[in-house]
Amino acid sequence: MPAYGTLVEVAAEVNAEVMAADPAAAQELGSIERVTAERHGAIRVGTAEELRQVGQVFAALGMHPVGFYDLREAAQPVPVVSTAFRPVDADELAANPFRVFTSVLATDDRRFFDADLQRRLEERLARRELFGPLLLRLAARAEEAGGLDAEDADAFVRLAVAAFALSPEPVDAAWYAELERVSGVAADIGGVGSTHVNHLTPRVLDIDALYARMTARGITMIDAIQGPPGGGAPVLLRQTSFRALAEPRRMRGTDGAVSEGALRVRFGEVEARGCALTPAGRARYDAWLAAGGSPAASGARWRELFPDDAAAQAAAGLTSVRWVPVTDRARDGRAPEADLGRLLADGWVRAEPVVYEDFLPASAAGIFASNLDAACEEGRAGADDAPAATRDAAWLAGALGRDVVEPADLYGAVSARSAAEVADALGLPPLRQPEAAPVPVPA
Repeated sequence: MPAYGTLVEVAAEVNAEVMAADPAAAQELGSIERVTAERHGAIRVGTAEELRQVGQVFAALGMHPVGFYDLREAAQPVPVVSTAFRPVDADELAANPFRVFTSVLATDDRRFFDADLQRRLEERLARRELFGPLLLRLAARAEEAGGLDAEDADAFVRLAVAAFALSPEPVDAAWYAELERVSGVAADIGGVGSTHVNHLTPRVLDIDALYARMTARGITMIDAIQGPPGGGAPVLLRQTSFRALAEPRRMRGTDGAVSEGALRVRFGEVEARGCALTPAGRARYDAWLAAGGSPAASGARWRELFPDDAAAQAAAGLTSVRWVPVTDRARDGRAPEADLGRLLADGWVRAEPVVYEDFLPASAAGIFASNLDAACEEGRAGADDAPAATRDAAWLAGALGRDVVEPADLYGAVSARSAAEVADALGLPPLRQPEAAPVPVPA
């Protein structure tokens, strides 16, 4: 895809410079080997059945649906709900740090699609086949048996790669344009006969430096870095991208004639990951965001909510960390106190940040919207008071036929398990996690 090679090259340059400056600090949130290999992709499907099928394909690779994201409710609404398929075990993620952010259309949401457009869209989606029966059979066998023999594994990979490739088939220009008036994302999903990877995201250790360097190379970036402010002790996820570039596509006109055209669909996204937040920390972040917080206008208020120090964040109960006993601490006659915050302050434990492995719906919607043509950004076809289709984590699990993992449960389990290990190592009673004091965020 255009300019993707430049993005990967610049990310590698920035990562090498950050590593050279301070290798220990650069690798606090993962080894440089992991960061270099790490990618997340994104795909979009049209129906609950297509979502169930793609869930089966990812299950063959040990990737589970984690999180529910409703991009319809973002400031820049997109008519999809999403999840991310990824490993859930920490060791597996360290070895295979790959995720696929997967969105499905809400075709019955009247805020976007009227009844006639819904009917015609669903008829078209019902006629297509994204994942063939052999691919699905191999995927089910791989999940059940924990793998495939060499011949079947090769066939699985070949079929899966083909299923996610950009199709050379001509695009129905009039139909695509009709959907594009609602949403460019809807057109990308329902205006073609296949799905495809629409971005593939490397990880960078300094996203501000990358943004500046890409701009200096003449690559048009989206207007802003999405997510929390940078600097200090990073939390959650910061993302940006260069704008989708026009790629040649064959287009079919109403007379059936095929001509050369172009679509802007695939874009180059890049991310910088921080520490996961506790539920209290996430509530604080969400309140800050709802009150108009942005990376460009953070200032002292952000630092008041999130101290500019990783240990202070952990002690305040804001971040999910792995508690590690300091076994070589000099004993000074004082017994350790049965309080994690005090143990941290007194040097009995250290707090290792747990990488935030997931996504932010406002950021995802912001990047999607920033890569649409200006004419499509007005995309909501229905009135704001039109009924919204029911979509929640329960709907998602039912569509997939699989449990959807709550990200906070994974992070909380790491902290709880490590706290129990600290208690055992230091001979203390069970230790409670630090609790964040509520901080009012002005509207």
